[in-house]
Amino acid sequence: MINTAAHPPRRPILENAGPLVAISLLVFMAATSPQAARAQSTSLSGKEVVDAVCSNCHASGAKGAPRIGDQQAWSKRESRGLSGLTANALKGIRQMPSHGGNQSLSDLEIKRAITYMVNQSGGKWTEPVDKKSLPAPRTGEQIVKAQCIKCHETGKGGAPKIGDRDAWIPRLKDGLDNTVRSAINGHGGMPARGGMANLTDSEMRSAVIYLFRGPDSAK
Repeated sequence: MINTAAHPPRRPILENAGPLVAISLLVFMAATSPQAARAQSTSLSGKEVVDAVCSNCHASGAKGAPRIGDQQAWSKRESRGLSGLTANALKGIRQMPSHGGNQSLSDLEIKRAITYMVNQSGGKWTEPVDKKSLPAPRTGEQIVKAQCIKCHETGKGGAPKIGDRDAWIPRLKDGLDNTVRSAINGHGGMPARGGMANLTDSEMRSAVIYLFRGPDSAK
């Protein structure tokens, strides 16, 4: 029989930890949780596709193709929308073969080429983005050095300094998620998302973690 007095049951690692150790461990676990890396886009832009393929006919209007820049010709086609024009381009229409004669072009690249030609002819469409190939997220260090350092380096306006864990602990007492949410919404003299409106929620989280852990965490 095991002597429980000699071998007391183990308690969770955070139960007896001081506030600094507990918060440090929580932040570390949040910072190192696995996330899928986002690959850089390798798709051609609309201009690249047009220059390489579509311009053979659309630059001059050869074979009855609407000439790039001819607003009257393209306005009629623009009314069909991107989906309608893409369907025609993929199947081929009149003297234009499917995929513009280049079967290696993806549906996305065809859509981009159409958008480019419409925009060069008076349209104001937004070129489609490959949602599976978004740019890699910015690191906490990159965000802090680009923006947050303006106040958090010196403690301007009462901002907790970078790596000053004693100052950050009270702000993290309700959990990392609450602190990140506060940074997203804006708090005190700090504007929403630290004044960088294009920061994603996950990037904000990385920035808060870096602010707490300091530059030594990036080494």
